[in-house]
Amino acid sequence: MPLTLYYHPLASFCHKVLIPLYEANTSFDPQIVDLMDSKEHAKFLDVWPVGKMPVLHDSKRDEIIPETSIIIEYLDRHYPGEVLMLPPDPQARLNARLWDRFFDLYVQDPMSKLVVNRIRPDDKKDAAGVEDAKDRLMMAYSMIEKNVSNKEWSIESGFSIADCAAAPALFYAGIIVPFPNDHSALRAYFERLLERPSFKKVLSEAQPYFENFPFYDDMPKRFLR
Repeated sequence: MPLTLYYHPLASFCHKVLIPLYEANTSFDPQIVDLMDSKEHAKFLDVWPVGKMPVLHDSKRDEIIPETSIIIEYLDRHYPGEVLMLPPDPQARLNARLWDRFFDLYVQDPMSKLVVNRIRPDDKKDAAGVEDAKDRLMMAYSMIEKNVSNKEWSIESGFSIADCAAAPALFYAGIIVPFPNDHSALRAYFERLLERPSFKKVLSEAQPYFENFPFYDDMPKRFLR
């Protein structure tokens, strides 16, 4: 098969790309990369010197495609499923891109900062940065609550790249900073994401690695094997 995905099953940004692959039933060769293994890390740097995952290799087109949003658009263009992750309507496409960026910048980013801070030595902890990240997540939760209060998915036209970004971002963020009790639309939206077969498969594959998540002790039992 022409497509190889370099990824790790625990990584949220890798989940974002796995979802559209499973949505479209696209065949690919999964290559798990352990960045803590020096040999594997060095080998991966030969593929993509920046060293960030996921990265897609298309041998048929001789292309290396990094960055989650670019990978998803590339798949839409060259390996489309029945439903495109970037809708053809220009306004809907713009809205999908907007919410894709929103989930990456205002949910994934502060969530990642909280994860990194958890594994730092005590003398390197950033208390102010932690509070800022939590505040940003609460702001993001409120905006998502408003956005999904009258729709099934992030945009009116249906499941899209925005929801691919939302699912893993909200999954990990909600463990670290739980959703407010009065954000019923956000909570319902998250439950719909959890029921999406593509995301169910992603989480099933991630389960054996959850014990390596720095907030593992805070994970709800329903997500554990």
